[in-house]
Amino acid sequence: MEWTAWFDAPEYEFARQVLQRSIATLYFVAFLSSLNQFPALLGERGLLPVPQYLEGFNRRGRPSLFRWRYSDRLLRTVCWGGMAIAATLAAGLPQLGPPWVPLLAFLTLWLLYMSVVNVGQTFYGFGWEMLLLEAGFTVAFLGSDQTPPPRTILILLVWLVFRLEFGAGLIKIRGGAEWRDLTALYYHHETQPMPGPLSRQAHLLPKAWHRLEVLGNHFAQLVVPFFLFAPQPLASAAAGIVIFTQLWLVASGNFAWLNWMAIILAFAAVSDPVAHSLFPAIPLDWTTASAGAGAGTGATAGSQAPVAWLVVVTLATVLLVVLSYRPIENLFSRYQLMNASFNRWQLVNAYGAFGTVTKRRIEIVVEGTLDADPGDDADWREYGFKGKPGDVRRIPRQYAPYHLRLDWLMWFLPLRTVHEEWFYAFLAKLLMADRPMLRLLRHDPFDGERPRWVRASSYLYRFSTRAEFRATGQRWIRTPLYVAVPPSRLPPED
Repeated sequence: MEWTAWFDAPEYEFARQVLQRSIATLYFVAFLSSLNQFPALLGERGLLPVPQYLEGFNRRGRPSLFRWRYSDRLLRTVCWGGMAIAATLAAGLPQLGPPWVPLLAFLTLWLLYMSVVNVGQTFYGFGWEMLLLEAGFTVAFLGSDQTPPPRTILILLVWLVFRLEFGAGLIKIRGGAEWRDLTALYYHHETQPMPGPLSRQAHLLPKAWHRLEVLGNHFAQLVVPFFLFAPQPLASAAAGIVIFTQLWLVASGNFAWLNWMAIILAFAAVSDPVAHSLFPAIPLDWTTASAGAGAGTGATAGSQAPVAWLVVVTLATVLLVVLSYRPIENLFSRYQLMNASFNRWQLVNAYGAFGTVTKRRIEIVVEGTLDADPGDDADWREYGFKGKPGDVRRIPRQYAPYHLRLDWLMWFLPLRTVHEEWFYAFLAKLLMADRPMLRLLRHDPFDGERPRWVRASSYLYRFSTRAEFRATGQRWIRTPLYVAVPPSRLPPED
């Protein structure tokens, strides 16, 4: 069956190496983030304890290894196991064996991380969680070095980056007027959830440049994605534009692994000849064991892959194509959903972000005092967060692709309400000087001592102009607004 040779895409070996190793690296980061933060946020004594959440858990609707029992020890075991598997895949070790080895390794990562996400509640309610799950499941079927990359899986990965980019473009056009009148970037660099070290400089660029940024974004997200399906070298050129625009977002902000995932997925459209022409160090003639070993191990006359592997890839392709119906329907809907999953396994999802841009940056500042009287004359000291703006002189740090979950949730408070269950639990942890919680912060003003009172105040933040920075040394100018949560303390012990 010579027609089956179409399924082989040996000219995309470089793409496979980048996809498998890089996505495995992001899984490592995701498990590391969970290992460091999950117990304090969601563990047995966390802000939203998983054991309590499991009491009302829909065991059939959201698959998770923790649905029968949760413990912090089991969570850490899952994270360490996921990091170990991800590290071997990033090093390319399972890919040296038959295709079943990396298949099982990636599917294990997918199941382990889905178990974490499905009990993560609001701290795991981000689009890049389902993006990582879908990407991990899909690259599992790219095979190993003993088989050529399957063309259908590469097309499905291009389809994934298409949904990611085009979905985000449609969300913007259908969203706030600032995207249509080209003023969105007047605000975005300053008001984004977690600015990076270059965000202030990006914000201070001329407004004409910001309008060009918006035009470039519309072109990159609404036009370029269609060319990812074009013949080479046009598809590689389209991928290059996606990569370039995403690198600018990496440099100007902190969006966990969202932008890195878009960059990695874009390589599914980059062929070996194009990559070699740009970077001669990239081999043009990748050698695989399949050419010599395939004929004696049940390969078809056309494809170099074993028949059983070809069947598995075909079944996976059919599954993902069938599941694509709802996301396609969503793209053309007037009520387009953003970051939505249409099945319990979080495969073939709908993506999109920033349909509207916040015009003002309101920050919730948390303070404590040792004084008995919590009046305005008390010695209120501010807690410092790792990524969230606080100290007006501090340069925002670069953390992505690492995800600071507490800092991200703090950004949403003024947009929704400070009266969140987890936030009041957080204030109680500060009053108890809870060590696991304090380790998630950059600065404890009481050095482990229990404050008597805590409060939360809201401030208007904006980036300082160049003249203001020269005069004051402040990177942020902040104006007090109101006390969001009045002074609170723990009830007296009996």
